[in-house]
Amino acid sequence: MNNALSDCTIAGPFKNAAAPFAATAFSLFYQASALGLKVIDNSDQNADGAFSFTFKAPHTKPVNCVITGWSDCAQPDAVSENIIQAACGLMSVHGRSSGTIQPLGLHYVSTVTAALALQGGIAATFGQLRGLALSDSHISMAAAALLSTSQYIADATVVAASENLPPGAGRSTAPPFVSADGVVFELETLNADPWLRFWMQLDISAALAGKGWTAFLLRYAKAVAPIPAELVSALAKLTYLDIAELCADTGMSICRVRTLEERVDNEHFKSEWLRGPWAFDFAAPHPVMPLKPASGSLPLSGLTVLESCRRIQGPLAGHSLALLGADVVRIEPPGGDPLRGMPPVSEGCSVRFDALNRLKIIREIDIKSPGGQEEIAELARHADVFLHNWAPGKAAQLNLDYDDLIRVNPALVYAYAAGWSADGGAYAQSPAMPGTDFMVQAYSGVAQKISQACGTRGGTLFTVLDVLGGIIAAQGITAALLNRQLNRTGARVTSSLLGAATLLCSDDYQNRHRFFGIATPAKSLLNQVFETEQGKIAIECCDDDTLQRLVQTLGLPADSRHKYLQQLGGLLLSKTATEWVAILQQAAVPAAVVAGNLNNLQCDSRLKPHLQPGSYTKVTSPWSFQ
Repeated sequence: MNNALSDCTIAGPFKNAAAPFAATAFSLFYQASALGLKVIDNSDQNADGAFSFTFKAPHTKPVNCVITGWSDCAQPDAVSENIIQAACGLMSVHGRSSGTIQPLGLHYVSTVTAALALQGGIAATFGQLRGLALSDSHISMAAAALLSTSQYIADATVVAASENLPPGAGRSTAPPFVSADGVVFELETLNADPWLRFWMQLDISAALAGKGWTAFLLRYAKAVAPIPAELVSALAKLTYLDIAELCADTGMSICRVRTLEERVDNEHFKSEWLRGPWAFDFAAPHPVMPLKPASGSLPLSGLTVLESCRRIQGPLAGHSLALLGADVVRIEPPGGDPLRGMPPVSEGCSVRFDALNRLKIIREIDIKSPGGQEEIAELARHADVFLHNWAPGKAAQLNLDYDDLIRVNPALVYAYAAGWSADGGAYAQSPAMPGTDFMVQAYSGVAQKISQACGTRGGTLFTVLDVLGGIIAAQGITAALLNRQLNRTGARVTSSLLGAATLLCSDDYQNRHRFFGIATPAKSLLNQVFETEQGKIAIECCDDDTLQRLVQTLGLPADSRHKYLQQLGGLLLSKTATEWVAILQQAAVPAAVVAGNLNNLQCDSRLKPHLQPGSYTKVTSPWSFQ
């Protein structure tokens, strides 16, 4: 395990959390243990309607951290993982590629919430050591879900041009693909040339391959990929081995969708799982290291973060640090990041790009030139954090690796948001396996876990690992900053998409190996989306008592308690989704109207505190501190 926060303590009712927060409590316990925290279980202090824990470091007062379902702490509506997924639009985004709104099949919001809540406690404690009187941190599951979908919300709500999903976007032609011998696999390339070479070898015309390339790129932007049927059919005629050989010849990458068991049984994985999704290397202590006091009310105020990142994972990490008050200086190539022009555009900038970068200071620097590298090194001399998500080995080529910058600034926290293993494991250096969201989903077992829950071929086109990867990168940076404040030492902290995948499957691994003395969250007895007279409704019963209340509320015979599905679908057609939610919430049964149109999120009073209308709807900070 890591020792990043071995001087700190966390206490809470981890082993006896209320059902809606059980998955969050489990993930929080795992993350805290992996960071080296002393974990104290206070299960006798459990409270209904919220989950709270305390975070304590040397020379500080305890920070009380509260997790609620909705942003309003007094909101009485019953919640659960899938109710939040439904209400915040995550089910809708996940279901785009299949054309069916459905749960993600993971404790995704719970895991994100746990990471953000722990980061909030770390940040507030760090703020105390910098002179701020912070005693409380609050986050909600709803706020965590909205942060996860912020780019999609931006797309859907832009005033200049409403979101335009292509016709037929929700058809089964989306990746992953299936070979003639039944192997399910992902393809990947970041450039058009290998893609075109690959398909032309299969006698696909350049025009049709180009149409497929446009659809392929939509995965990251829209969570859909309407690949032309001719391309899918061409692959279905070849064996997986033939396709893999063709990939090797043309420069494409391929990865079959592996099972969780394959990863769990890997010896290297066990040490990786115990370490958690970060790897820390600490520099030698400097007792006279100057430490900056806070310059504002937020815990990271007065700190400078240099960020040189592309796409989602790294920029989201920098955005999270900016939301905590840091001054984030984003380094872009001369002329700016090309993704600034990705449609839809509002006020001269892509709204998807702006959703992750709007709080940053932009510096255009040619990092490939000696002069640009010297300029970055000089900026790092006075910075607190340097963050990048470059390809493996690029930092060393640019003379901007950890060893280069720590010589310039021994107090620097050097952060690498990687694709593969944080410690340089099996695929970290492989050019044939780019560390992108969908490839890591396939390799890690996350895709298979989603497919088993949803009845699909593979994972999700919602960028689950890019988002969670960015969140844990920021969390690791915040932990390293607290360690620096306590022990006067700089650090290198590495996180990865593969580490994010490990975090998402931590309950599966705990069930197999039982390393920690805590039970994994129980599976829901009911977790389904139903049609109603008007709209769709999500209902989740996490335990037997809730299921009994549902049966009683609907007037079903008591002996039908475990046969409800045959009658429930037809019964719910008698009222609208809104009417049923009101009835079920009165009975303390978690239910929500499924948000099929993200443009309607701002109409939900429970979500308004974290949505800011404008040229597009912005998602505000998930944390509040007192």
